[in-house]
Amino acid sequence: MESASQDINLNSPNKGLLSDAMTDVPVDSAAAARTAAPEGLTLAEEEELRSELAKVEEEIGTLRQVLAAKERHCGELKRKLGLTPLDGLKQNLSKSWHDVQVSNAYVKTSEKLGEWNDKVTQSDFYKKTQETLSQAGQKTSAALSNVGSVISRKLGDMRNSATFKSFEDRVGTIKSRVVGSRENSSDCLHSPLGAGEKPPQDNTPF
Repeated sequence: MESASQDINLNSPNKGLLSDAMTDVPVDSAAAARTAAPEGLTLAEEEELRSELAKVEEEIGTLRQVLAAKERHCGELKRKLGLTPLDGLKQNLSKSWHDVQVSNAYVKTSEKLGEWNDKVTQSDFYKKTQETLSQAGQKTSAALSNVGSVISRKLGDMRNSATFKSFEDRVGTIKSRVVGSRENSSDCLHSPLGAGEKPPQDNTPF
C-alpha cells in the first residue's frame, strides 16, 4: 500500500511544478536590488557614484568610532580634573555666546541697529517729540508749583482770618479750663481741707 502511494505521488501530473517555478526566479540578487539608473547617468557613472557613496559611508562610520573614543577620553580627563557637567555647560554657553558676538551676522546686526538709532535720534520727528515732552514736563512742574503756592497762601489766609482766630481762642480757653480743673482736682486730692480753712476746734467741756 505505501509503495503504491509513493509510485502514485511520483507519477502525479503535478510533479515538477514547484521546482520549475523556483527555477524561474532570478538568482542575481545584486541585479534585482539595483534600482534603475537616474536619467542622465550612464551605467559607468552610476557605478562610480555608488562606489564613492560606499567609501563616504565607511569613512563616516570610522569617524563616529573615533569621535566616541575621543568623547570617552575627554570624559575621563574631566573626571580626573573634578569638572562637573555644569562647568562644561557654562563653558559651552560662554563659547557659544562669544562665537555669536564675533559672527558676521551679529556684527552686521549691531551696526544696523547703531545706524537706525542715529537716524532716529537725528530725525526731525524725534527732536520735535523730545522738545514737546520737555515742554510738557516743564509745564507740569510749573502747574504743580503754582498749586502748592496757592494752597500755602490759602492756608495762611485761613489762619489769619477772624473765624480761625476765634476758633483758636475758643480752643485755647477750653484747654486752659481743662488744665485748671485738673490742677484743682489734684490739689483737693492732696489736701482734704480747702485753702485758708482751719481744722475744727474741739469745744468739748472738761
